[in-house]
Amino acid sequence: MRVPTLRFIGGAGTVTGSKSLIETGSGRLLVDCGLFQGPKRLRLLNWDEFPVPPDSVDAVVVTHAHLDHCGYLPRLVRGGFDGPVFCTEGTRKLADIVLRDSAYLLEEEAEYANRKGYSKHDPALPLYTQDDARACLELFETVEFATSTAVLPGVAASWERAGHILGAASIHVELDGRRIVFSGDLGRNNHPLLCPPAPIGRADIVVVESTYGDEDHDAAEPQTQMADAINTAAAHGGVVVIPSFAVDRTEVVLWHLDRLVGSGRVPDLPIFVDSPMACSALDVYASEVRAGSPEVRPELHGTSLFPSLRLTEARTREQSIELNSRRGPFIVVSASGMATGGRVIHHLANRIGDSRNVVMLVGFQAPGTRGDALRSGSRQLKLYGHYRHVAAKVVSVTLSAHAGRDELLDWIGTASPRPELVLVNHGEADASAAFAGALDERLGVDAVVPRMGEVIRLDRPSAAAVGTGASGS
Repeated sequence: MRVPTLRFIGGAGTVTGSKSLIETGSGRLLVDCGLFQGPKRLRLLNWDEFPVPPDSVDAVVVTHAHLDHCGYLPRLVRGGFDGPVFCTEGTRKLADIVLRDSAYLLEEEAEYANRKGYSKHDPALPLYTQDDARACLELFETVEFATSTAVLPGVAASWERAGHILGAASIHVELDGRRIVFSGDLGRNNHPLLCPPAPIGRADIVVVESTYGDEDHDAAEPQTQMADAINTAAAHGGVVVIPSFAVDRTEVVLWHLDRLVGSGRVPDLPIFVDSPMACSALDVYASEVRAGSPEVRPELHGTSLFPSLRLTEARTREQSIELNSRRGPFIVVSASGMATGGRVIHHLANRIGDSRNVVMLVGFQAPGTRGDALRSGSRQLKLYGHYRHVAAKVVSVTLSAHAGRDELLDWIGTASPRPELVLVNHGEADASAAFAGALDERLGVDAVVPRMGEVIRLDRPSAAAVGTGASGS
């Protein structure tokens, strides 16, 4: 009988590209299937040969709809995968938006590179196409929260609320009498729109993210920081550019802006959401709030989002281009959140050279990204092959949808009884190592930071091996 194993083929030593492969006697199960994002050395990994033949993967379970957790799925399908993709209904709705948009942008970027001649490849090709995305989405099968679903013969999974974005879940995998819990991306208890994460309960092994494993979030009230930046720009006729992740972060940004405008702490400026994907995600969130989704905080059920805002959605390219010639003051919220691509690059290129303007960073900035360069105080930013001087004021505001260190520790503390082992992944190396240390010191939990490609047995260690100190070869 084959011993079940877990192999880390993404998200180890980095906050992107989450992929964990469970191999059992009944088949191969992939937990998340994310894109590597950020610096070029990581993005190039998306082009590497998949560690196993894609057509040998029997099923995929997805924690949530962010690209670093589901964005590689069309590429997997392109390689021959044709099994089921299990996820919650909220994840399916958002993944439909995210994956189609991702494929469109990949095709557009390849076309632009060919037209401008700046690619090393001739011709430049997209990682996957819109046809690949459509084929992938046809494989999705939705599940209910807190309901056990057979995903392979003898293997079941259940999805528990994670509070990160709409539809986000931690996934509990049951095999051979063992329970392996994958946190996915864990949300915060104070998310303004979503209910907090569900407790773990019983778990033999927990695989936990560590994006903020080495730090707690700034206790400063974010609306004060936002108000100061917006009022400064408005007083000088400037533009506030907010690079924001299209799914969930845009909703959180708008929630805070709505409170600031409604309370009179900032002027009632025109606000533009310049991202087709963000606009579509807004539609989903607004619908779920009106319908009283159990994922949404009860006090918001049946309400309309952002009633105080003069909000304009820029869905077309022409509407986006028009913003470049518009004079301030106004606010533009545009993807992507780490300024790695998307329409926000045009806004940065057009606005960062003017000291009247403000760039407001509202989340995690992975090392090597443009957002990280801005956060670190760089006075030059490379955009479209040219270095541009940064004269605009850069402000960092903590609006993260990721749990901080203490919130992660509290969540691990909801496991009962204490798990045998916690595997710390989906974090930069220093953050993961620091969180593993905190787990040992503060909770007395054995914790390990797995390496990329490392394989770990999922069966219970034998008493003989533990007692004698025996080791395998």
